Amino acid sequence: MVLHKFFISALFIFGFTVAKAQESSIALDEVIITDSHLKDFTETQTVLHLSDTLIRRNGHLLTSLLEFNSGIYMKEHGIGGVSSPSFRGTSSQQTAVVWNGININSQLLGQTDFNTVSTRSFQTIDVKAGGGSILYGSGAIGGTVHLNNDLQFGESFKNDLQIYYGANNTLSTAYSVKAASAKWSASAGFSRNSSDNDYKFVGKEQRNTNGQYFNTSFDAAVAYRFNRRHQIEFFSQMADGERNFAITSPNAIRTKYQDFNTRNLLSWTFKPSTKVSSKLKLAYVLEEFHYFDNIRKDEFLSSGEVKTLIAKYDFSIQLLAKAKLNAIIDYSQNSGTGSGIIKNRREALGASVLWKHDLTEKFGYELGLRKESASDFNSPLLFSAGSYYDVLSFYRVKINASKNYRIPTFNDLYWQEGGNVDLKPENALQGEFINILSAGPITFTATGFVTKVKDMIRWLPTNNSFWSPFNTDRVTIMGAEAALDYGKKMGNHSFNLRGGYSYTSSKDDKTNKQLFYVPYHKLTGSADYAYKKFSVYYQFMFTGRVFTTSDENPFNAIADYNLSNIGIDYNFSQKNTFKIGLKLNNAWNEKYNSLDQRPMPGRNATIYLNLNY
Repeated sequence: MVLHKFFISALFIFGFTVAKAQESSIALDEVIITDSHLKDFTETQTVLHLSDTLIRRNGHLLTSLLEFNSGIYMKEHGIGGVSSPSFRGTSSQQTAVVWNGININSQLLGQTDFNTVSTRSFQTIDVKAGGGSILYGSGAIGGTVHLNNDLQFGESFKNDLQIYYGANNTLSTAYSVKAASAKWSASAGFSRNSSDNDYKFVGKEQRNTNGQYFNTSFDAAVAYRFNRRHQIEFFSQMADGERNFAITSPNAIRTKYQDFNTRNLLSWTFKPSTKVSSKLKLAYVLEEFHYFDNIRKDEFLSSGEVKTLIAKYDFSIQLLAKAKLNAIIDYSQNSGTGSGIIKNRREALGASVLWKHDLTEKFGYELGLRKESASDFNSPLLFSAGSYYDVLSFYRVKINASKNYRIPTFNDLYWQEGGNVDLKPENALQGEFINILSAGPITFTATGFVTKVKDMIRWLPTNNSFWSPFNTDRVTIMGAEAALDYGKKMGNHSFNLRGGYSYTSSKDDKTNKQLFYVPYHKLTGSADYAYKKFSVYYQFMFTGRVFTTSDENPFNAIADYNLSNIGIDYNFSQKNTFKIGLKLNNAWNEKYNSLDQRPMPGRNATIYLNLNY
């Protein structure tokens, strides 16, 4: 019934668009922005853009990139192990990962494991803090991470090869090819990451045992312009991975985990005039896993699979010279099954309205509403509202507020034994105030934020000898962030400096204790200098002490740590890129871990080759 309603609504709106739109021709943007909302409706929010250069200079997994370049804290079970984010003091399930405009958080776990995502598969990665991403639905409370595959029209043909080799037989290889004409644009890519991961613990004779991993991904994207009004786009990704879980004692049984994901997205864009645009998207997402409790056995202990169908219709119109209205209807269907859950199916129909209005050159505002109707839960009415004002030519202020939520996952609801079908969605109210100072090559941003979370879901022990999820906690999160960006070029010399600091108080309202695995302080910084074809760079990250229990017991806390990376590279080519480099990770051989009893590697080196022609 939900699906029937969606198609009736979509066909009605699409028919209205064709009948009423003007017939004047229009030129499409040179670069296809798959998620146009990230560009058009974030003027009152904060978006951190991570360029291709930053992606290449960091580790091959998403965890490493975000650790050194954002305020997100990563709880990591050793290099390559399970990696869970905490964004602005929220849980790992409250950060949404968005692939080309589609939320890809696991329907089983409610989160994306950042050590299963290869950064080499994407041209740009964006990080949006706060709860303004109501459009992406469940989980977008702490913020969103956007993984983008970009296509460009115009006569071109490019090849890109990246090879990285480091300690513990760690190998990362990525190859992509792009070809385009006035009507066609296409790209295809492959990446492979693997490691024996048997690094030695700092100050000890022990090594990381049973930590080896690999992941492989294939990506393809194509766009075709029929004429100035019609365009189709197709994006596809397949990712396959396997990792062993490192053991903490010599006699422990060795286990491993296999995961397989496919994502396919087809989009048709119709622009009948310069003021009207409509887009219909169809997506199919598959997630699948197998857990082996003994790697010597062929049989797996548990498994799970979820198939997701998504249909989305997007209509936008420029009503005034500087005002834009965007209406979206989306339908999703999740079919899940596995050894731990009863086969189940979830349908949801959502409607969103976004409004943006630049009243003057200095002042504007944005509004958003979203409501969902689902087969197994009731969602609240979500909203976002924000405004910006240029106080001076170099000083801008932004303010925004939002209401967000998170749906209980399949595991939360249906896991046998322990699932709780009476769970309610988590709800969050939040606001932030942003100050931006820009003077020549310097940009400084200071942000204050507050979030109130209600009905937080936690798995707790029961009297029946198993754990079960309950709506238990109310959490108050308050914090401040600061960011500095400086860039200067003088002749053949260029210098860039970036820094970020975040303070986060995330406390249970009942106990007034900090949530575990949420640091109060995190500081990141980087500096790079380039002269002609030569460049050198330095990366720094400080993470404050974190508690591992809910009672703030200092004896169970993880000490603060400082990490530094140093890199150097040289481009041998005159026109293209033929770059060879060396990077020293954890340069000062810091002894640290982000998860209790999971030591991280000491000083290690990586050599790399980047070839672009």
